[in-house]
Amino acid sequence: MLVSAYLGSIRVMDDTAFTKSPMKKILFVEDDDGLAEVYLTRLDAEGFEVKRVPNGEDALATALAFKPDLILLDAMMPQVNGFDVLDIIRNTPETTNIKVIMLTALSQESDRKRAVDLGADDYLVKSQVVIADVIEKIKHHLGLQ
Repeated sequence: MLVSAYLGSIRVMDDTAFTKSPMKKILFVEDDDGLAEVYLTRLDAEGFEVKRVPNGEDALATALAFKPDLILLDAMMPQVNGFDVLDIIRNTPETTNIKVIMLTALSQESDRKRAVDLGADDYLVKSQVVIADVIEKIKHHLGLQ
């Protein structure tokens, strides 16, 4: 316990008032190594615990093991694409409530609609956002704003 003087009286404060809340966990699913490195650096600097996988198949296994608070998901990837990953995540009891933001190069309205219909919490087109926009959306969906 921490004891502090406050206006001539003694006040006892619980140590838990000074503990940080646990870091929010993000699973980043992206096959582009260069882009992934930029995002990993920024997400780490923002105080998130981040794991990155390069394909949809690894995303499914990692989501179950890592138990992220949010998944940042590319659509076009080798093995299992992002839409299929999203569909499986939403239909798996252990992962159904994880927030999912699709971050993709696909800018067609039909792709956005497909993602929303499958249960994406947000859909961002890489060419239409900067990393600060993505961080803002992540914080919004995690209730950090």
